[in-house]
Amino acid sequence: MTQIVIAYHSGYGHTRKVAEAVQAGAALLPGARAVLLEVSQIDDAGWNLLAGADAIVFGAPTYMGGASAPFKVFADASAKAWFSQLWKDKLAGGFTCSLNMSGDKFSTLMYFATFAMQHGMIWVGTGTQGAATPGDPQSVNRLGGFLGVMAQADNVPPEQSPPAGDIESARGYGRRIAEKARALRR
Repeated sequence: MTQIVIAYHSGYGHTRKVAEAVQAGAALLPGARAVLLEVSQIDDAGWNLLAGADAIVFGAPTYMGGASAPFKVFADASAKAWFSQLWKDKLAGGFTCSLNMSGDKFSTLMYFATFAMQHGMIWVGTGTQGAATPGDPQSVNRLGGFLGVMAQADNVPPEQSPPAGDIESARGYGRRIAEKARALRR
């Protein structure tokens, strides 16, 4: 069984909605198990889950040009895993969500990629082209994220935003991560 852990923080529920879409996409692959792990509540069982994963997908809202503080606390706490090289050669990916179309999401994804590289992980990009109609809320990859999934959420409840295109982008990315993890596991 290929195990994917979506290690995320969500401030208002929008990033959790994206995490759930990544999870749903990964779970579409037969033989894949995708688990959500809210990093602000991590315990020993959560650290063990990460140690046993084939792939870890990092997610956080972009606040003030970077990942949320609770995600950074988790990242700093991963030093024990880093020292032991527990995540070396696992696949890694990332996603982020913010209010603005850009919101400096790229810097958050770069932070995730750097974090993964410090752990010796193998980064997986989205593998999708930019949308034919950029900005269209129904289009997959409407924000042109190639490093990881970029989602934009309006200042409304998570049941209303991010839009369908961003959720579908996350679902496709989850499936891609699961496919690559299964291939690497073989």
